[in-house]
Amino acid sequence: MKGLELSRAYFEEYGRPMLERDFPQLLPFLAAGLTGSGSECFGFDDNISQDHDFEPGFCLFLPGEDIVDRRTAFLLERAYAKLPKEFCSLKRSLLQPVGGSRHGVIRTGDFFKEKTGTPDGILSTEAWLTLPDQYLAEATNGELYFDNYGEMTKIRKRLMQRPEDVKKKKLAGHLLLMAQSGQYNYRRCLKHGENAAAQLSVFEFVRNAAAAIFLLNDAYQPYYKWTFRALRMLPKLSIEAELMEYLLCSDNEPASTEEKTKVIEEIASDVIDELMNQKLTQAICTDLEKHANSVNDSIADGQLRNLNILAAV
Repeated sequence: MKGLELSRAYFEEYGRPMLERDFPQLLPFLAAGLTGSGSECFGFDDNISQDHDFEPGFCLFLPGEDIVDRRTAFLLERAYAKLPKEFCSLKRSLLQPVGGSRHGVIRTGDFFKEKTGTPDGILSTEAWLTLPDQYLAEATNGELYFDNYGEMTKIRKRLMQRPEDVKKKKLAGHLLLMAQSGQYNYRRCLKHGENAAAQLSVFEFVRNAAAAIFLLNDAYQPYYKWTFRALRMLPKLSIEAELMEYLLCSDNEPASTEEKTKVIEEIASDVIDELMNQKLTQAICTDLEKHANSVNDSIADGQLRNLNILAAV
């Protein structure tokens, strides 16, 4: 059973009845679900994932103390802690006060402040530029089983809407780094006899290509170890995951070099096609650097446009 399925089943079996029986007056102010850190919140968990932090549990999200006071929250924490310690042959770990790190009773504002630095999901331009995508992914993943108060849903929706100018700034930076590392430095490093540097160039190209593809899908890139899993599930350019895996896992011997160069250009071409499909570039060429500058030039906010093109990466 996947983690999200396990969490929902445990909630429906024990959590919802407990809330309806013991806290009916609190239900209008609650949200319940599973979201945040952990592969199970993305649906990426498997049998290996069960070796740590895998257990029956769910999150109960509360509004601020002006709505739900500390004593009521404490009573809810106690009730959650008393729920069955084993479910589907899996045992729950002991919870710390005010819930566990991933499950239990959590103030909505505390959850989003941990992930984004702000309790309400209202981010400054600087925060949008500098906050790693993995935290935005963790703030918006998983499932809510219900949200009677609506606060969680409202903030998650807000965070899912990355400003267009911020998207363009990040995209421009990643495109430029793709050009420098893949279209330029990979072959030059090989000519210099710097095989390790050539492979670093490949890593940089793949890293930035992945980031660009997530941006072109208006999706947040998760923690690096789940990047390829998430890439394969994207509606646009998911085929690039296989090509990028080849780049990372193949050697730089002469027989491989020519093929890897072709693959780099193929990925670049596919990304350029998608840029043009989305009308994000005015350039007409195969040079990713020119497309990077074109994307940057289309940023409406003059102050943001004039920042260094790599300011968001």
